[in-house]
Amino acid sequence: MPSPRRFPHLATLLLTLVSAPVLAQDVDPATLYEVTTEGTSTQVKAGGQGTFVLAIKSKAGAHVSDEAPLKLELKGTQLTPAQKTLTLEQSVAKKAQGQQYVDPRFEVPFTAATAGKGTLDATLTFFICTEKICARQKKTFSLPVEVQ
Repeated sequence: MPSPRRFPHLATLLLTLVSAPVLAQDVDPATLYEVTTEGTSTQVKAGGQGTFVLAIKSKAGAHVSDEAPLKLELKGTQLTPAQKTLTLEQSVAKKAQGQQYVDPRFEVPFTAATAGKGTLDATLTFFICTEKICARQKKTFSLPVEVQ
């Protein structure tokens, strides 16, 4: 039978083995970036035009993959976006010389036919990557627009 003095060491060993996978886990991919719609028109005149803006801001050590598919789908209620489906190529943000990755930014005009409350619905699918992971992300947004 093992000596009772060995149990504290055994307990420490077991605790270390059990907690090791938790400590070794990668960070949650959703914490590696922010998506913002800052700059989107929230009020437009009937018959007028507004702009939908969406930007992905990656945090240090992460980037949006320029090799994996990125898709932005837009639809409107009482509003008509100029484009319904966009890819990374339609991003208005371009790489500067020597820059390895660029955070995508989209600016899409939309028109409002009649007065009232409209919405722009967006579904964004992309991959956020680090040196260790590349994870698919999907975000949805519904933005109210007041048409006067």
